[in-house]
Amino acid sequence: MPDSPKTPHRTFRIPDDEYVPAQQKAAAEGTTLTAVVRQKLRDYVEEDDE
Repeated sequence: MPDSPKTPHRTFRIPDDEYVPAQQKAAAEGTTLTAVVRQKLRDYVEEDDE
């Protein structure tokens, strides 16, 4: 299936006053909010390993 997602779809509830500015900032930086969230989650998990 060529259109199958490579990672599972997740759902989070985030207020618009947090989501919209974050999405705009990510776009201005040439990235996606998904990429930002994934990196922050990796940083959060690795923080316990330090």
